[in-house]
Amino acid sequence: MLEVISWIFLAIGILSSLIIVIDIIRHPQMMAIMNLVWPLNGWFFGPFALWAYFKWGRLKAKNLDKEDNRGEGAQVFVSTSHCAAGCSFGDAVGVPIVALTGIMIAGSTLFAHYTIEFILAYIFGVIFQFYAIYPMNKEQGMMNALKETIKADSFSLIAFEVGMFGWMAIVHYLLFPTPPKPHEATYWFMMQIAMILGFLTSYPANWLLVKKGIKEAM
Repeated sequence: MLEVISWIFLAIGILSSLIIVIDIIRHPQMMAIMNLVWPLNGWFFGPFALWAYFKWGRLKAKNLDKEDNRGEGAQVFVSTSHCAAGCSFGDAVGVPIVALTGIMIAGSTLFAHYTIEFILAYIFGVIFQFYAIYPMNKEQGMMNALKETIKADSFSLIAFEVGMFGWMAIVHYLLFPTPPKPHEATYWFMMQIAMILGFLTSYPANWLLVKKGIKEAM
């Protein structure tokens, strides 16, 4: 039964991403990196990502003249979506690397996942953030933009991984006698839940960063 539920939720996520991609092709975002962010969020947030995209994402389309009437909460939500997309992409890339290489750390595949996925999530998180900051501040140069990127993204990325890795530990040690494997739908359903929890734990961090002026609301 859990495998059937997993396939259903994965299919809903993929369908949500496809709907967003089709609309973005017709209405590309002003900030190019958001053309990747919204579909990635569709994968783990499903219909909620669709709702958020059509309510708030469409306001930032290049070819649509819409008034940006979002409040602070919505702006922080989009900033968190941007952070979560980069982290989630890095985490998703890390999974097959660990699975195919059989890497273990301290005799545990979970610790290997933590290490590889954190590194990749940080790299992709920084890349995503860089392409949000640099296009708006090209006159400051790439190195300054990179410094601002690291300052803006490190705290929120760590907060995301706290939620995500915490859930992975619960799945690994508490929920299953034998943890699901990356070739099983249940594994990726658990990853969807992990990414949602990562989003929730990183939202307060993003709100604080925006409030302090370290990170721009999006």
